[in-house]
Amino acid sequence: MAFADRARVLSVGSVTLLAACQGAPAAAPPSPSAPASTGATTASPAASSASGPTFSFAAGKVVVLDPGHNGGNGRDPQAINRLVPAGRGQTKPCNTTGTATNAGYAEHAFNWDVARLVGRTLADKGIHVVYTRADDAGNGPCVDERAMIGNRAGAAAVVSIHADGAESAGAHGFHVSYSSPPLNAEQGAPSISLATTLRDRLRAAGFGVSSYFGKDGLAPRSDLGGLNLSERPTALVECGNMRDAGEAALMSTSDGRQRYADAIADGVFAYLSRT
Repeated sequence: MAFADRARVLSVGSVTLLAACQGAPAAAPPSPSAPASTGATTASPAASSASGPTFSFAAGKVVVLDPGHNGGNGRDPQAINRLVPAGRGQTKPCNTTGTATNAGYAEHAFNWDVARLVGRTLADKGIHVVYTRADDAGNGPCVDERAMIGNRAGAAAVVSIHADGAESAGAHGFHVSYSSPPLNAEQGAPSISLATTLRDRLRAAGFGVSSYFGKDGLAPRSDLGGLNLSERPTALVECGNMRDAGEAALMSTSDGRQRYADAIADGVFAYLSRT
């Protein structure tokens, strides 16, 4: 398991990077001041040093961003294929490699870039951001550990960022998932509100809802470990279908990824304003 039982936490402004203690070395974060103490729960909110307005309802709250998969997953199949708890009495492989566009642009790289862009916007508004992985070069963490990171951080919101790889003809559009039926109070109304708000802001930004999964851009699920094991308001965004030519082209550009990130960050702000 590349993501060790104990994580190393690096604070950069109001952003926390949870780095693996084993496996591929984490990429150095930009100009860190000093490592913080061990464990996500020790991370404390920090005020933004960036210029621009700070949202009083959001400043100091903790948001966990979970960029799906990891760049090194394919190099360690034994680690990522081992079974871990996935909630509802299920077990699932620790993690997977994710999908890619037909031209070879990998989902894990898309997820990582969009998560960093979202995190930068949130941190600039005084929100304390925790990532479930520190770079795009390692493997893991497992789905159960990703959920535990959000739980330990006491996150006001957990957002998992993915892209889909549906092969069916004409499959396109985004969908947002949440755990259903809920296993605890936070998986009920809070998670539904988070998912619905993210859906609304993505749609307002011009992204079309999924033509092939869920209904009206929402897809309640009972089979995703990261959602089932969460004790915090949690939603998973499938930003679009990487096998659709139009969406693949958008995801493969920096401007396209910024558009996705802006909409997701906007959704987080809107959700936090009501909590």
